[in-house]
Amino acid sequence: MSDIIGSRIKEQRKKLRYTQMQLAQKISVSPQVISNWERGYTEPSAEDIARLSIALSCPSDYLLGKTTNTTNKESKDERDIAKRMAELREDLSSATGLLFDGEPMSDEAKESLLEAMEFGVRLAKKNNKKYTPNKYRDKED
Repeated sequence: MSDIIGSRIKEQRKKLRYTQMQLAQKISVSPQVISNWERGYTEPSAEDIARLSIALSCPSDYLLGKTTNTTNKESKDERDIAKRMAELREDLSSATGLLFDGEPMSDEAKESLLEAMEFGVRLAKKNNKKYTPNKYRDKED
């Protein structure tokens, strides 16, 4: 597994024209750690994979060898959903007269409502995607 991770880190790093030193600075590790990962001597932790994914502008699944897709298609959707959920959470926490069945809404009920709203937002986002004919779709879709 570490051979795949290492080769993909190196590939993305070179694609972005980063030196090992530059990448190391971006994710707060030493250049030796980057070298060890790329050579397959050690494996990055889950936290390191997340930071690498951001620094190398690719999905963590790509670095882990689970996909060949190097673009972060879902990241914009995920950011939009997270932003919308933060707005909804703020609205619910600042609402003073929010009642459920004639009683003030408990924190647990608010969390349940937020979970249901997140499900609805995700479903709406999925259903509102434009149809892309097969010949224009990426191989991963």
